[in-house]
Amino acid sequence: MKLISTAEAFKKSGKVTLGGWVDELKILGGLKFIWLRDKTGKIQVTVNKKTSNKEVFNAVDTLTKESVILVTGIIKNVPQAPGGKEISPEKIELVNKAEQPVPLDISGHANSGLDARLDWRFLDLRKPEQQAIFRIQSVMSNAFRQHFYNKGFTEIQPPCVIAAASEGGAELFPVIYFDKEAFLAQSPQLYKQMVLASGFDKVFMTTPVWRAEPHATPRHLNEARQYDIEVAWANDTEALDYLEEVLIHIIKTVKKECKNELKLLKRDLKVPKAVRITYTEALKQLANEGITIEWGQDLTPEAERMLCKVHGEENFVFIQEWPTNVRAFYSMPKEGNENVCLAYDALYGGMELLSGATRVHKVDILEKQLRAKGLDPAKFKFYLDAFRYGCPPHSGWSFGLERLTMTVLGLSNIREGTLFARDQNRLTP
Repeated sequence: MKLISTAEAFKKSGKVTLGGWVDELKILGGLKFIWLRDKTGKIQVTVNKKTSNKEVFNAVDTLTKESVILVTGIIKNVPQAPGGKEISPEKIELVNKAEQPVPLDISGHANSGLDARLDWRFLDLRKPEQQAIFRIQSVMSNAFRQHFYNKGFTEIQPPCVIAAASEGGAELFPVIYFDKEAFLAQSPQLYKQMVLASGFDKVFMTTPVWRAEPHATPRHLNEARQYDIEVAWANDTEALDYLEEVLIHIIKTVKKECKNELKLLKRDLKVPKAVRITYTEALKQLANEGITIEWGQDLTPEAERMLCKVHGEENFVFIQEWPTNVRAFYSMPKEGNENVCLAYDALYGGMELLSGATRVHKVDILEKQLRAKGLDPAKFKFYLDAFRYGCPPHSGWSFGLERLTMTVLGLSNIREGTLFARDQNRLTP
């Protein structure tokens, strides 16, 4: 069966067949109106008692809102119809009748709370605005992947079940794995480093990650899609060059390919610049704005918002040279000052978007830093062995796709940019 979309229907004439959902129904005496909706828009289907056959006219009475139908008919130019065209149906087939009442309003006439929308997420995703978010997210994902293919990177697929923490700490979901202790991966970090020790010089990956952190904030999830790169022979400056290039490429691609979606979301997206400062410089700038952060402490959400405001809300802020005590064990210490490491964060849209670092590539330093973090090197033998037989210097970073979606589109809650969110209170749908 050859179907056309509603968007295509406005460009065609003659007989066509469309499939979609009943968005609205209206009966005015001898006239019955159906607004047929698909992912590209809506078109009016007009059934006239005087000109339509009886079977078609009566078929409208069997329809309910959100039912799935097939309509075959003639496209007509009607100036008073929305968009200037309508379909005069020759056949209406009820494919799947929707129960009534529909538990979530799709039309936008009634506002539903986020929890209700997430409870009925498959219905919420029928809204044009929601579909626009995920079409943009798809474009962003493809832009990331194609950018690094074009740069000569190799895409890899790391495991999602692991035997030891990637980042340290206890934010791990245990899983049943025969008779062994295992966890859902909180990061592909250890494995992308091991791949560089195998001789791959530039790799990227897109993979799910899990964090067992009891956050209940608008910007945290317990499951996310993480986008990573790792580059041999690169330092933090070079890794940030890759980051700046790909983020700007993603935003330019969205502006070029998603004009209709951005218009629907009322998002005037600006191409950002990237500002680079050190952690120490960031604290001085915050102090000038009345926010005090002690050296050695992580930045607060308030501090992140202020730094974005200082450097321009539309810009990226890259913060380098962090205190060693707040970064992961594999972060390379700065030469001559072990209290500072060559780690970096990126802020965008008032919040942290990304973390990365130049990594330690020598096993003795890794063992020392594991112990300093209270971790047992014996549990990381599989990882440490990769550095015993020659591993080049390397640097890399990662960001969450949902966090990028949230910041690029200015969403108020990260769950808006997550197809089916997983947090401490939500495991279904």
